[in-house]
Amino acid sequence: MAAVPDFPARCVIWFGQPHAAERAALAAAGWQVRGVASNECVAIGMRSNDLIVGLLDLRGDAPGNLDHLQALLDQHRHMRLLAILPGGPRAPDAQLQALLGCCVETYAAPLEVPQLVQHLLRLADGEQAPSPAGAQSLVGDSAVLQVARAALRKFAPVELPVLITGETGTGKELAAQALHALSPRHARPFLAVNCGAIPAALVQSELFGHERGAFTGAATRRLGLFETASGGTVFLDEIGDLPLDAQTNLLRVLQEGTIERVGSNHPQSVDVRVVAATHVDLEQAVERGQFRRDLFYRLNVLRLPMPALRDRGSDIVLLAEHFLASFRNRHVTRARGFTSEARQALLGFHWPGNVRELLNRVQRAAIVSEAELIGVAELELLPPQVEMPQRLLHDARQAAEREALLRALRQNAFNITACARTMQVSRVTVYRLCRKHQLALPELR
Repeated sequence: MAAVPDFPARCVIWFGQPHAAERAALAAAGWQVRGVASNECVAIGMRSNDLIVGLLDLRGDAPGNLDHLQALLDQHRHMRLLAILPGGPRAPDAQLQALLGCCVETYAAPLEVPQLVQHLLRLADGEQAPSPAGAQSLVGDSAVLQVARAALRKFAPVELPVLITGETGTGKELAAQALHALSPRHARPFLAVNCGAIPAALVQSELFGHERGAFTGAATRRLGLFETASGGTVFLDEIGDLPLDAQTNLLRVLQEGTIERVGSNHPQSVDVRVVAATHVDLEQAVERGQFRRDLFYRLNVLRLPMPALRDRGSDIVLLAEHFLASFRNRHVTRARGFTSEARQALLGFHWPGNVRELLNRVQRAAIVSEAELIGVAELELLPPQVEMPQRLLHDARQAAEREALLRALRQNAFNITACARTMQVSRVTVYRLCRKHQLALPELR
């Protein structure tokens, strides 16, 4: 319900395979580590509001497809790039040198992990403004937000799963971070993953890890998200997109507190709290057979609904001012507030993208504004009096549909078959429309 991008997840995209100790050290510092094969990765798949740092591991063989890696990095120019170089001499390679020239920092093997952690922390401090911890990070004073805050404070100290529901962009991850910050696990890692952003073939390995030789390319053992987050919280965003086989393994985590790495039949104990989020109706997904019923009941122990922005009244303007102030702290802009017309437009808009859309509009307006007060044009919002309310639009459509049906019936002397032919629909549809608009054919004739 508030600024998810103000409190992003931290992720290191490790081009290569980190050692277990390196992964554990970064996780303890609050970083999620995703190892990818530089010559096979087709997309990074992280959310735009995450703080992403790329790390090019050259301690083994140099990437075989530098063109592919360069193209991938060109698609993510916002990503800071670091590199680990081998300790011994290396034959010069012009293309590799050009790639290293894009790195903000390089390290020589053997890697000093504390040095890497400190540099990552400096990058994080330089790229994001500090955010309040806990329920107060949910900005707003509306009644629906107060209800959500109260539920969050009740749920935080309880060692049970939490299911956060709500439309896309309402701030479900921020609520999960607040739950973690207020819980006894606050000093341990908080790791988030978008279940819909991981390729289906990699879900098991990402979440539960794999053993060496478990599949082609598995050269070393890898710890999954649940082992890496030991003692902390795992946030599973868009849980409804989790494949059914991974749902089975997640159920084992919730029931028994164990996981099995891919390629192993030895259970490993894990100590994590699971917080899940979804914008889809999981009850309907259960009825369609797309989500396990027993897993739904396990996740739905504590439920935290996140209200849509359009239901939060004056919070909309309060959030817009918060986002603008945050933007001014990080960037130079003339904008310092909003015109009265802009405030009315903010309150009158439907906000289908919720808080995330509001953030994007405010940031864009702060960049393009030439005045001290942001207007309706900079926000790209029509004045409230120009926008047709949803109900009026619906009524207008219904009236037009009824009039078209009546006209077709009269033109064809109320012959249903001829009317259906004129409207290019079936006879059943004509009868259905007559019932919908309460048109009694005998009376009309």
